[in-house]
Amino acid sequence: MRDHNRLRAFELADEVALLTYEVTADFPREEMFGLASQMRRAAVSVPSNIVEGCARLGESDYLRFLNIAFGSLRELRYQVGLATRLKFLCGQKSEHIEQKLIETEKVLNGLIQSLRVCR
Repeated sequence: MRDHNRLRAFELADEVALLTYEVTADFPREEMFGLASQMRRAAVSVPSNIVEGCARLGESDYLRFLNIAFGSLRELRYQVGLATRLKFLCGQKSEHIEQKLIETEKVLNGLIQSLRVCR
């Protein structure tokens, strides 16, 4: 079994989840069950799938869960862009989470690619 705590991808995904909760706390009240909720679910899905993948014995299962995590990360990136265009997120908060998402995507994608090469 792999230790997810040793993965930089998990560390970044966890930061993204915490940051998402932080930035969505200021969303309009009527969005708490709309876009804010969707963003939070996508954000939590990323580290959760990394953890679940690490608990799997087979390499193909591990890779499958990492791919699911990557898909959730891309979903969140779209939602952050939408929230920015809707002016629910602006300025420094928007820039900070966008940069963290990009960094997380690069690291997670690198991990996925390294596993594909080894197969």
